[in-house]
Amino acid sequence: MRTVTRMTDWLESHWLNPAYSGWLLGAMGIFFFLAATNSMSGWLYVMSGVVFALMAIAAFLSRQSLKGLTMTRRPIQPISAGDPLTIELLIQNSTRQRKSLIQADDRIPSVLGSPVQRIVEMINPNNSYYWVYQHSDTRRGIYRWHEVQLRSAAPLGLFWCRKTFHVNAIALIYPKVLPLQRCPLIDQLGQQNSLQFQAQRAKTATEGMTRSLRPYRWGDPMRMIHWRSSARYGELRVRELETFTSGQEIVIAIDSAATWGPEAFEEAVSAAASLYFYGDRQTLTMKLWTAGTGLIQGQKTVLETLAEIQANEEPCSQPLPDATTIWLTQNPNSLSTLPTGSRWILWGDKITGSMNAGIVVKKTRSLQAQLQDNL
Repeated sequence: MRTVTRMTDWLESHWLNPAYSGWLLGAMGIFFFLAATNSMSGWLYVMSGVVFALMAIAAFLSRQSLKGLTMTRRPIQPISAGDPLTIELLIQNSTRQRKSLIQADDRIPSVLGSPVQRIVEMINPNNSYYWVYQHSDTRRGIYRWHEVQLRSAAPLGLFWCRKTFHVNAIALIYPKVLPLQRCPLIDQLGQQNSLQFQAQRAKTATEGMTRSLRPYRWGDPMRMIHWRSSARYGELRVRELETFTSGQEIVIAIDSAATWGPEAFEEAVSAAASLYFYGDRQTLTMKLWTAGTGLIQGQKTVLETLAEIQANEEPCSQPLPDATTIWLTQNPNSLSTLPTGSRWILWGDKITGSMNAGIVVKKTRSLQAQLQDNL
């Protein structure tokens, strides 16, 4: 069966593949020809000749029905998991003949579903057909495909002809970002880092670590005036202090090198994206760490990384940074290794000893509600 399928696919894409009616008409033509040879009847020769001529015309017209057609694809806009994916294709007819009864197949990846088909009834000369469809079964990931096939048996339906167009497609399906109104997990770390920053700034001011001097502006505190430089320049000069950034960043880290359950890992990815964007809205310095990529930053980079991330990935050489961390894991034994001041989110029921606060995700409640709970 597979051999027959491969043979028919090869005939259809490289030459012509007879349809059922084509096989039937061809068998009738052969029957008439053999009967004419046996009985030497002229009218049977005429019937067989008419049948073969009709099949030759049908084969020629089927080949011509796809000539002069071109295909272009518009860029696919990124979406979140669960939202419909909008795909746009343009079939152009650059010939002076009308094209009709064409079957278009967009060969999307099998993980997204079966190839999407559309019957194009007619494309006028020097005109185009705009094909837009939505695919609703979308799961997180980055999907690439490049084939669109056009098939036609017009106008007589005796032979199928197929033409493959290579039009690259990239569909970015980001993890779902939950609309968090509050998140004590992030808020507490933000307040903690703010206090550390203020303490470092006060220490800098008392130690007099000056980065540069600039002219005095209205509203500058008098204690920041550098009197010696002001006397030398003949105008008031103000010190600009060195700004410390250590301890201000919050790292969202996913234990992606470990073994996860499929449902739990998808929730972890969604939680990572939600926490990152919530912290970003709070003007905190947010970063993401995964076992495969290490430390990254930036909304687009984070979304693309989370769209492609998979459990059990090969770890890179960059270890978990020594910074304020929110650890997302399904392994309770890893909680005891976190530095003091970190937080964690655990998908599981058993908790080993941990000096840090965190959230144990329960299946009975929504993830969004649990991320907004007090610790």
